[in-house]
Amino acid sequence: MTARPLTPPPLQGPTAKEKKYDRQLRLWAANGQQALEDAHVLLINHGGPGVVGVETLKNLILPGIGSYTIVDGNIVAQQDLGINFFLTDESLGRSRAEETCRYLTELNPDVNGYPVQQSLHGFLQNGLHVLNKYNLVLFVASKQNYLSLESISVYCAKKALPLFYVHSLGLFSLFSSQLPDPFPIVDTHPDPTSTQDLRLLEPWPELLAFAKSKTDILDTLSNHDHGHVPYLLLLLRYLDDWKESHDGNPPLEYRQKKEFKSFVEGKARTDNPEGGEENFDEAAAAILKSLNKPSLPSGLRQIFEDPNTKEPQKDSANFWIVANAIQKFHHTHGSLPLPGALPDMKAQSQDYIQLQNIYKAKARKDVDEVIKSVRSMEADLQRQTPVDAKEIEAFCKGASFVKLIKGRPLPISNPHTKIPQEALNSILNDEDSLLPIFVAFQAYDYWCHQQFTAAQEEDPSHSTSEENPTLESLKHSATRLIDQHADEIMPKIEPILQEFVRADGAELHNISALTGGMVAQEVIKVLTKQYIPIDNTCVFDGIASKSAVFRV
Repeated sequence: MTARPLTPPPLQGPTAKEKKYDRQLRLWAANGQQALEDAHVLLINHGGPGVVGVETLKNLILPGIGSYTIVDGNIVAQQDLGINFFLTDESLGRSRAEETCRYLTELNPDVNGYPVQQSLHGFLQNGLHVLNKYNLVLFVASKQNYLSLESISVYCAKKALPLFYVHSLGLFSLFSSQLPDPFPIVDTHPDPTSTQDLRLLEPWPELLAFAKSKTDILDTLSNHDHGHVPYLLLLLRYLDDWKESHDGNPPLEYRQKKEFKSFVEGKARTDNPEGGEENFDEAAAAILKSLNKPSLPSGLRQIFEDPNTKEPQKDSANFWIVANAIQKFHHTHGSLPLPGALPDMKAQSQDYIQLQNIYKAKARKDVDEVIKSVRSMEADLQRQTPVDAKEIEAFCKGASFVKLIKGRPLPISNPHTKIPQEALNSILNDEDSLLPIFVAFQAYDYWCHQQFTAAQEEDPSHSTSEENPTLESLKHSATRLIDQHADEIMPKIEPILQEFVRADGAELHNISALTGGMVAQEVIKVLTKQYIPIDNTCVFDGIASKSAVFRV
């Protein structure tokens, strides 16, 4: 009987979701996408056109945010149609929250949108606990009372709820983030060229054995084989030769490394058809950045010194449990767990694969030791839910680049606000500084507060103003912020204040669209806990097309 040929099973193609979100999955992977889909973002449009908030949501809906809620008590007016691209003529006289939500949801049917046609006062009338159901709050303001923002800021800080304040006015915009304190980020996506940790000065037995097997007969190899010895093994071989003539010490100083580089380059064969060897060029090029003793990055040192790492509790976040375990690993070995990644290099396939396996095995061994430490700690603390092994492995691989942001309150303009002297010095000493934009927005917000103070004594629900500031009134507010430096700094601030007066409280769609994209990018970083978000204020100058980030 003739045997029938076996038909191979069909290959599993990408799912519909993977096809839809292919590009962004390459940026933040499946776990980042899941975090995005699990999130519920609250947008509070508190007075003004609120276009910048809508544009922010647009850039969150397209990549697949799970849900969003818009709180906006305004009715669509004629002026909204010229700047809000998610409204039509049919929207006139209708709820702005409902109409905007309806058109936004058309962008991505997988996203849930919920309109709330209420003023901020009405939305919060039962208490700030209504914010608890959301993962992040976007507060978009125009003419607002700082007390509303301040109460939300205080509550969000207490509940470790990320908060963004966004303001777009004329040709300028500003946004600030208030992150939980602390806000750790493991997956910071560093430059791949900076993540190589080869441990050439601290090789382990398996690596040394492989290097010895490949380099002991180096002089007898053919030109082809000699030109394909992995450069890591070449460096290990010639480091031994160097140590023999330098009292067992490796080349650590710059002058020594230059001398060692010349020594390695001199070992390359030049009597071959190529007139040199690429693997020796790779070895020489790697000396300056690869021959360094392990050191503790400043960011990780900050984490190790944090009380949350030193004394984790039963209810501590997983981050602190793993940080404690890695701290113990570092204390024991004097180095961090090996990431296990190798750069590309000139080598024969079988040699490179074997070298990869040696590094991966060492990395796996280090991770297992950290996992064992975590499990021991979990038992001691009687924690019910164990930390996922993949989470521990990710921390081990990226330990050198973990970032801890110490969240700080929003820079809210109030009667006690003064611009820090350091910021004033920056304005005075740097002609191109964009800090005057920040000062101008602070002056505008304080002017708004002054307008509401008297009105709220009569009506606590009064939270917006129909009045527009004059240049003199804004300059008066700015003078209060910059105090004795007013004469020197006011000329830099006045053109911005003039634009605020000209704008008459309005937004320009192109400025708000660009700003909304910037804010959405930072929101995604916070929700996915990937990449490093700004800390903590960004301003944009639409006239010069420049932006800057400040910690204020």
